[in-house]
Amino acid sequence: MLCLYVQAPFGVFRTFTTGSFRPTAGFITLSAAYSLVLNIAGIESRFDDGKTAMTLMQSDLPRVKIALGALCFPEVQSLYQQAHNYPIGREAGAQYEPLAKGNKYNITPVRREFLSNIRAYICLDSGTELEQKVREGLAGRYNATRYGLPFLGDNNFVIDVLREVAERRVAYWYERIPEHDDHGPRLRTTRLTISIDRQNMAKTTSALFFPQLEPTLAIPESAWVTIPA
Repeated sequence: MLCLYVQAPFGVFRTFTTGSFRPTAGFITLSAAYSLVLNIAGIESRFDDGKTAMTLMQSDLPRVKIALGALCFPEVQSLYQQAHNYPIGREAGAQYEPLAKGNKYNITPVRREFLSNIRAYICLDSGTELEQKVREGLAGRYNATRYGLPFLGDNNFVIDVLREVAERRVAYWYERIPEHDDHGPRLRTTRLTISIDRQNMAKTTSALFFPQLEPTLAIPESAWVTIPA
């Protein structure tokens, strides 16, 4: 098993929404943690088939069990921002172009949430091969060509600290809520995406998770999630 400590001032983990309000999940999502791990390991997760408008996910990505723990709970913040809407079709919104005088004309004011003060564990259980690639990536020895800097949901939100820890501190581990659960509401429950299918959104998977009431050193079995499923 390998445990990564992640520290960042800001992060954002968007749910699939449209409109003037763009919320974030309450913690790092499983899909974002998995993508971060692949980035560190130098494994390209996407490919372009030359047919679809967006890049697709590779079908032979390594399977790994991931558990997420919070050393403290991030706070939800919000800001107002001008979102640039890319028009579909050449004529969409063209009537506003003369009024903009060369500036972007498809702009909508939106309110966007983000998280602040992220202190988290991302624990992996995948066997030795992927974990060794992650260790090599952390040391700067990449097995494949990679690009960019690791970030948390937005390329403006880069990571301050990213390292392997040999001895964990106690943490609030996020446990998955069963589909048929009669326990009632749990504090800080949030929906976390597990895997994302950009070609067919119906195949995107997510589930409700909640952090333990008391921090523990041991990771509960219900906190481990296998990706890809």
